[in-house]
Amino acid sequence: MEKTAKREMIGFEGKVLLDTLRRLHRKGATDNLLKLILKTHPADLAWVFRSLPPADRKKLFEIIANTDLVADFFSELDDSIIVELAEDLTPIFLADVVSKMAPDDAADLLDIIPDDLAGDVRTHMERDDRHELEELLKYDPETAGGIMSPDFMYLDEKLTVEEAIKKVQKRSEDKEMVFYLYITHGDGHLTGVLSLRELLLHPMHRQLKNIMNHPVISVTTDTDQSEVAHIVSQYNLLAIPVVDATFKLIGIITVDDVIDVIREEATEDFLQMAGAGKDNEILLKPLHQKIMLRAPWLFASWIGGVAAMFIINGFEHELQKVLALAAFIPIIAGMGGNIATQSSTIVVRGMATGRVNMPQFFHIVGRETLVGIALGILFGFLLGLMALLQYSTPSYLGLVVGISVCAVMVMAASLGTIIPMLLKRFHVDAAIATGPFITTSIDVLGISLYFYVAKFLLNI
Repeated sequence: MEKTAKREMIGFEGKVLLDTLRRLHRKGATDNLLKLILKTHPADLAWVFRSLPPADRKKLFEIIANTDLVADFFSELDDSIIVELAEDLTPIFLADVVSKMAPDDAADLLDIIPDDLAGDVRTHMERDDRHELEELLKYDPETAGGIMSPDFMYLDEKLTVEEAIKKVQKRSEDKEMVFYLYITHGDGHLTGVLSLRELLLHPMHRQLKNIMNHPVISVTTDTDQSEVAHIVSQYNLLAIPVVDATFKLIGIITVDDVIDVIREEATEDFLQMAGAGKDNEILLKPLHQKIMLRAPWLFASWIGGVAAMFIINGFEHELQKVLALAAFIPIIAGMGGNIATQSSTIVVRGMATGRVNMPQFFHIVGRETLVGIALGILFGFLLGLMALLQYSTPSYLGLVVGISVCAVMVMAASLGTIIPMLLKRFHVDAAIATGPFITTSIDVLGISLYFYVAKFLLNI
């Protein structure tokens, strides 16, 4: 389906649009509201839509539903809002919308709405459209097969340049990313690729098999979407072909879908690193769901705090003799937790971008440990000097504090590097390492190390 070209609004313009839509809605100026909607990019409508309360969303959607924008609008909406709207829509209406959407977006929509409703929608679709979507729905939505589009431009390798140009002119309107022309032979097996520019620069009599580029960078249907995003980013591609086990070309993934994947993966990592789960749409969730999503992560911190409490109680005798030790507990725990979070975040991000790999394990751990040693010596000296000036007794308190800070920071930097890489080795999402898991562990270990150093050096 051809999309109307509308300039996207961002920043201040988007806020003006939101205020204008709200004002027109309050006044009941339906005609003016419709005119504004028709002039607005679907992405901006979706941005406005998520900023409205549920009741206003439904009223605004009643207007959008009667326009040609509705299919593009659905493609831009958040999953939770689509589910919310779908509750009040008939299968016939949704079938009409789905048939106008890009196949990959349509498959995503059917994948997120309730199964019984999705089944009803499919029964009201045209046979060819239904078959195309069912083929896409066979794949995991987080793999190359789940995000690919079956609408791509392919040409047989035996065609001449002149014949290929005619086919491109005839078929390009309903295909995605015609910039890349994929060359096939036999039963659709991928053999090469040409850019549209390269095609136009060659003599008309040349066969495509003599001018195509090969081998072709491609992915299989079961390739994870994060790996697809890494390949596209590494080789600066606008699209990448998807092949099956026999190397038959069955779809392409365009850069706009890859951008969505990168954004989703980054959002998940940030949420997990903050200890807020991994649901991209947590801001749109009801209050009770937000609580349920965040409570387990906070419970991990609570357990760590309780463990630290028992450790401190276990050194009650030492604290009674040297009460000044208690003053440095928050600093010891804070410095250790912060440097551990820094190291684990750097490693997780490095793994996500392909700059950190398991063969580099010892090199990366060694480098981060050296960083921990350097920073530990610096801050250990500063805190030890402060302790020496602040407390005259016991005489070795400054040394205890300085050594403890240094040791805790070295340990934290090392563990903050090792844990994410080990999790990755065992195919566990490494992003969870930078949340409460790391900080809680370092708090417990750091406080224990601090008191054992104090007990040893102060003979208490």
